[in-house]
Amino acid sequence: MFKNLNASFLGVSGHESEIIELALTYGFKGIDLNFQDFHDRTQAKGIEYARRLIASALKTGRLRMGTFDLPIQWDVDDESFGKELSRLPDLAKMAADLGCKRCIATISPAGDMRPYHENFDFHKFRFGDICKALSPLGIQVGLAFRAAENLRKGHAFQFIHDMEGITALINMIGAPNIGLAFDSWNFKLSGASIEDLKKLSGQQIVSVRLADLPGDDVAPGSITEEHRFMPGTTGKVNFATIMATLREKGYAGPVAVAPHRRTLGRGRRDVIVERAGHVLDRLLNPAAVVEPVPEPVAAEAEAASPEE
Repeated sequence: MFKNLNASFLGVSGHESEIIELALTYGFKGIDLNFQDFHDRTQAKGIEYARRLIASALKTGRLRMGTFDLPIQWDVDDESFGKELSRLPDLAKMAADLGCKRCIATISPAGDMRPYHENFDFHKFRFGDICKALSPLGIQVGLAFRAAENLRKGHAFQFIHDMEGITALINMIGAPNIGLAFDSWNFKLSGASIEDLKKLSGQQIVSVRLADLPGDDVAPGSITEEHRFMPGTTGKVNFATIMATLREKGYAGPVAVAPHRRTLGRGRRDVIVERAGHVLDRLLNPAAVVEPVPEPVAAEAEAASPEE
């Protein structure tokens, strides 16, 4: 496992050079690829320009790549999906050439078009095709689910929103490069146990994102994704057991903290990234002595915007 930075989870923005510098300064070993930003720069100034800073950091061995989001629309009609699928290999190759070979897709927990079983088959075949298209590039596909109850309200049909459902879908797709994008917040909120995680092999876990649930003052049915806290904030999630299980499974991929930006205060971005780094240091190296970093405070708000 390696310490990975996803700047967007922390509400941190800035030029690519600044994000890379923050990652290196606070001991991160990897970064997630903002594929849309990378693609836009490629379209504007060419692939060599777009990749030069990341490639430089990779070449020196100071950083490695974490994950990127699936860069096509897949929940569309058949004709549109065919067009999207045809462009996927070329898009994904841009990430693969940087060594970014873990692709994440998030399943909607409800909808208005298809009943559960019809939707299950729809996802099975769509992601079977996606996995087949990405396999020659050596890219794994990690499926993520969303457990918050409010996301299912007002829709005609519920869909996968727990470990049982996502595991069944992964197994039914059956592709060698399909797996789980593990998220401790959704895992705990869905009512899953550590035994559910143990049913997966280390190879079936594509990425790991960590966040804590709110305390008992928020009823489970009222929890929304704005209640994602930095790991260890409330103690509602047993991160020690989760990390121990991942080690036992031989998981060797990226681990990122993924709180909601509204729970992080309004501190300077370097303070926020430093705090995230120290949290991951404690989780990845439980025997090490890591001094805590104070939480950002409102007084630092003026310095919260990206530096030019």
